[in-house]
Amino acid sequence: MVTMDDISTVIIMLVRIGAVARFIYCMVRLQGAEEEAAQYKKRAKNTVLFYIIAESIWQIKDIILYYYQ
Repeated sequence: MVTMDDISTVIIMLVRIGAVARFIYCMVRLQGAEEEAAQYKKRAKNTVLFYIIAESIWQIKDIILYYYQ
């Protein structure tokens, strides 16, 4: 039976994989496109910011669930 923890773990893994893939894509495109370098730097920075916020949300969720159990 699938529990909420299993679903949460899958979503966390998808976010991590997606963020890493997006960051790698931005870095590869940054090396190839000199005229669009600023755009890809900003996208890479936003990807890292998204990853930090997403991880923080999961940690806050775990703290809240631990507190109320």
